[in-house]
Order: sequence, then structure tokens, then C-alpha cells
Amino acid sequence: MAKQPRAWQRMLSGRRLDLLDPTPVDIEIEDIAHGLAFVARWNGQTRGDYAYSVAEHSLLVEDLHARMCPGAPVRWRLAALLHDAPEYVIGDMISPVKAAVGASYGALDDRLGTAIRLRFGLPAALPKTVKQRIKRADRVSAWMEATAIAGFSEAEADRFFGRPDPAVMEGLSIRLRPPVEVRAEFTSRHAALMAAL
Repeated sequence: MAKQPRAWQRMLSGRRLDLLDPTPVDIEIEDIAHGLAFVARWNGQTRGDYAYSVAEHSLLVEDLHARMCPGAPVRWRLAALLHDAPEYVIGDMISPVKAAVGASYGALDDRLGTAIRLRFGLPAALPKTVKQRIKRADRVSAWMEATAIAGFSEAEADRFFGRPDPAVMEGLSIRLRPPVEVRAEFTSRHAALMAAL
């Protein structure tokens, strides 16, 4: 009988996360924050002395979501912060790679996302309107990142991500920081949102 390949990962918290059947009990925010702080967006193809991490991106998306949907309940702000949380385990794949890999990546992302949402008191599946609002904030963040650090011209970013309303981005900038700083801010922001639920 052939030995089954290992489909779990040991987390720094000591949890053993089964990637094929993740459960909320095996998910810790410290593991998510740590992993996301070390995962580079844009496959690391960005300017600066530090990679632009998924944790930093997630903080920006949560901020943009709050600006774009000022009356949104705190739980949807938490959903925005956690929108890419599965990437703490599976990494960040750029859209062209996701398209090449196919549906299996999406299924894995969905299973992990469901477990993460349940762990932090969110519905297993977000309402379609909430997902759309978070996606709009995500696209504004992508436009900002593309033009500030990923080498895109504004015209090129407009074609891929749409031209954002300048008022939504006012006073915001792309921040490149050491992972330890981003990890701490992500964990702190998560705690603040959880306390406000």
C-alpha cells in the first residue's frame, strides 16, 4: 500500500494544520500574522529594502474598506483584514499563476478561508455583497501597490485594476517594514477588531 503524502503543516504555535481538512481549532492569529508578514506580494518583484508582505497589504485593504464602506459593521472590517489569511499557509500566488494552476488552488483557499472565518466568529461564507466590497478595496490596494512599488505605470494599472477614486487613497501610502513590525501591527489590529465585535 502506498504511503499517503503529508498534507499538514506544523505551525510555530505547535498546532498541526491539515491542509485538506482544516478545522477552526487548529488556527491561531499569531500563526496567521507571522506567516503573512513573511509572504511577499507580487512574487517579491517590488522596489524597496523589504518585501511588501501580505500582512501589510491586508492592513491596507482593511483601512480602504473602512473608508469605502464607513457604515460597515466591525465584523466585515475583520473579514477585510482576514481576506488573504489562507496565504499564511499556501503563499501568495499572482493571478497568472492561479489561472495556470486551476480550480484546485481555489478549492484549497476556500477550505482554509472557511476554517479561518469560523475560528474568528465570522460566517463560513461571506455574503456576496460583502465579498464584492472587500474585492473593491483589494483592487484599490493593488493599484496603489502596482504604481508605487511594482513598476506599473498608472495607465497600465488602470487597465488591470481600474482607476480608483483619489479621495479614497488620500493620506495613504505603501509601507515597507521589517516583518516583525508588520506582524505586531497585524496582531494588534486583529485584537482591536475582535474586542469591538
